[in-house]
Amino acid sequence: MWRRCVAFGCGLLLGALIIEATVEAHHSIAGAYDTRREVRIEGVVTQFEFINPHAFLTVEVREAGRAPQRWRVELDDRGELSEIGMTAQTLQPGHQVIVTGSPARREGNQMYLVRLDRPADGYSFEQVDGRPTLRSRPRGSE
Repeated sequence: MWRRCVAFGCGLLLGALIIEATVEAHHSIAGAYDTRREVRIEGVVTQFEFINPHAFLTVEVREAGRAPQRWRVELDDRGELSEIGMTAQTLQPGHQVIVTGSPARREGNQMYLVRLDRPADGYSFEQVDGRPTLRSRPRGSE
């Protein structure tokens, strides 16, 4: 009986460790980002990683009198972005963008995207009820 109790206890412990590792691997947005606050940046896309589990955008922000800053912006998962028509070519280096998002709790110059606008052609999407939603397509793509 004692061996069964020890085996059962070890099984519970192992299960808890697996669950914790899974949760850590796919973090909670509210755990990693302060969803009660928003920051807004304007800059130039330097890289767009259309990858799983989440896409990432790197934006260089230049402000007068300051050194350029690179921001890393986390987006939704690739499947959700594909559903609204986004592809690996949607955001290219050199595109001017305005990004609003929730700042990271621990790292500087990182955020989770709430809204993205590309003024040159009117492309715009935002988070609505936790899902990416296309607000407007690029002019001339209809």
